[in-house]
Amino acid sequence: MKIGTVKEIKTHEYRVGLTPGNVRDYITRGHEVFVQSGAGEGSSLTDEMYKDAGAKILKTAEEIWQTCDMVAKVKEPLEPEYNLIRQEQIVYTYLHLAADRRLTEVLAERKCKAVAYETIRDKNGGLPLLQPMSEVAGKLSIQVGARCLEKPQGGRGVLLGGVVGVNKAKVLIIGGGVVGTAAMKMAIGLGANVVVIDNNIARLTYLDDVFGNQIQTMYSTTANIETALTHADLVIGAVLVPGGAAPKLIRREHLKKMKTGSVIVDVAVDQGGCCETTKMTYHDNPTYTVDGVIHYGVGNMPGAVSNTSTFALTNATLSYGLKIADMGLEAASKADEGVYLGVNVYDGHVTCKEVAQFFGMKYVELKTLI
Repeated sequence: MKIGTVKEIKTHEYRVGLTPGNVRDYITRGHEVFVQSGAGEGSSLTDEMYKDAGAKILKTAEEIWQTCDMVAKVKEPLEPEYNLIRQEQIVYTYLHLAADRRLTEVLAERKCKAVAYETIRDKNGGLPLLQPMSEVAGKLSIQVGARCLEKPQGGRGVLLGGVVGVNKAKVLIIGGGVVGTAAMKMAIGLGANVVVIDNNIARLTYLDDVFGNQIQTMYSTTANIETALTHADLVIGAVLVPGGAAPKLIRREHLKKMKTGSVIVDVAVDQGGCCETTKMTYHDNPTYTVDGVIHYGVGNMPGAVSNTSTFALTNATLSYGLKIADMGLEAASKADEGVYLGVNVYDGHVTCKEVAQFFGMKYVELKTLI
């Protein structure tokens, strides 16, 4: 199979879908690899490094899309890339289709085979390709949140860990999964007072056992969320519905009850955000203010630490990519339930139930197509 990767065109996206090490692995298995010139520069990976690994360097993204059977990316295709996608071509990347009806329609119109990192599952039901970026985003959420709380950034002028004789900041984390847990570790490490809300009692019990009196756990109810928001200096939206849109747990009316200069970092923005007033922003202009509350809505947070993120992501995506390349997507989907669940659009049909239901589109089971 011919495998390729392109330079990401999303604003301030510096990650890349393949590393030179990945190139060697694909070539060792008998595949050809093509890399767009400059694709890895944002992650400190040069064309020479890819050449040394055996890749063929092509000048333009158009050449990659025209040449390759499978294109491994990081972020979803954007409008300038729509017409480059070919029928039966495998698009292997983060898609987050529940936040983008138009992209869903385009992928169906192009009759490609769209495989979403975020819906592939492992044998334990986990999300192995989402986990590394969720961990990065969770840790970054505290880092950027602490910065946003500084007065020159428009924040309350609060130091997360406080100092002797001065109150620590109050950090509210909504969602106790991978993002939330990573955020907890960072917030605790900086000395903040941490509250975590989740709707899974078993998960809250686990977190309470692990972190003990370093955190306060609360069950997710409307009343508990409203109360916690009024006390919070920094709120981390860490809610995940695999393949679906994030529920709107923070409402517009809640903002008026929050502290002026408090901060919401909505990590769920890729899936529409768990805050009603969330909108997508970018690294060059990451924040905006609504009712005195600073919102941070960058949709590709891990791109800020691109070298770390690229290697963490490709460590996870490689094994599934190799399986698809070795066997073909159809055989790989039949052999591996995780790959099967990753196929969101196939030959003009929406094959991810959550996406189809959210948009009111027709859902077709993949097994009826392959």
